[in-house]
Amino acid sequence: MNKKVRFAIIGCGKVAPKHAESIKSIAHAELAAVCDKNEDRAKSFAEKYGCKYYVDYRGLLKQEKDIDCVSICTPHAHHAEITINSANAGKHVVTEKPMAMNLEEADKMIAACKKNNVKLFVVKQNRYNEPIKRLKDAIDKGRFGKIFYGNTTVYWSRPQEYYDSEPWLGTKADGGVLMNQASHHIDILRWLMGGVKAIKATTGTLTHKIESDDTGLVILKFRNGALGTIVATTCVFPHNLEGSVTVMGTKGTVKVGGGALNKMDIWNFKEWNNDDETIKTSRNPQNTYAFGHLEYLKEVVESIEGDIPPKVDGEEGRRTLELITRIYESAKLNKEIEL
Repeated sequence: MNKKVRFAIIGCGKVAPKHAESIKSIAHAELAAVCDKNEDRAKSFAEKYGCKYYVDYRGLLKQEKDIDCVSICTPHAHHAEITINSANAGKHVVTEKPMAMNLEEADKMIAACKKNNVKLFVVKQNRYNEPIKRLKDAIDKGRFGKIFYGNTTVYWSRPQEYYDSEPWLGTKADGGVLMNQASHHIDILRWLMGGVKAIKATTGTLTHKIESDDTGLVILKFRNGALGTIVATTCVFPHNLEGSVTVMGTKGTVKVGGGALNKMDIWNFKEWNNDDETIKTSRNPQNTYAFGHLEYLKEVVESIEGDIPPKVDGEEGRRTLELITRIYESAKLNKEIEL
């Protein structure tokens, strides 16, 4: 196609460059405009990427008639409002995690996009990492035998200075370690292991002066009979220690780690295949968080160009949001909850 898919990025904070660099690398995509309430940040970002800038996203939606898709990279609490207004303006929407702060917001986002016949994409970039794709393929092929256990561990470090750097970080609107830092890991675990039957969780704010939780522990019962655990904290000293997902079965054990679930730590199977030795040491071509964003946004462009349903849409994003929401409910009630 000769016409490029034209993007606007709303929110020029930490995650926005990953979207901008990815869009820049896609032949059929173009970054046309950006928006941020901080005019200096918006202007600087626009100058770097050669596009227009706005300080009010409503003005962007009104004036940029030929924008095809909006990428939402704002603080979490604004995702729902911007998604709904963008859909009402006839734009496809890409939203960073979490897609919303609660299920009511998520349902309104999904409904607005359906009503306006536009697509809603929820960023789950780690699903596109090479080791994760290898792990998912092994599960789909039944190589694990009976899967009996799945885990994700997020031992990360966020000093108090991190939470103090932006007024919304560490607030209840930010969502805490399980909604924020560990949400991609929880998404991967749910996606790999399937439906969750019941959860028992506990959370706490152990070392930081913040409103939200900095540590969470979860026990899961999956519908396939397997058990699972989620362990997440931002209290590790002095730097990030681990971010991993592990799947165990009667015929296989796999652990994916690295800085962003991008390195194969363990790859063991009872029945060995010819390419297993190569897979055993697989990792992304580049050890950066942005790798998955490029692969994901390529899929977004293909979906818009070819009118293909998104693989990771609003409904899929809602499933992970529902799990995290119920985890917090379990922690608040201090009891096991069935889903």
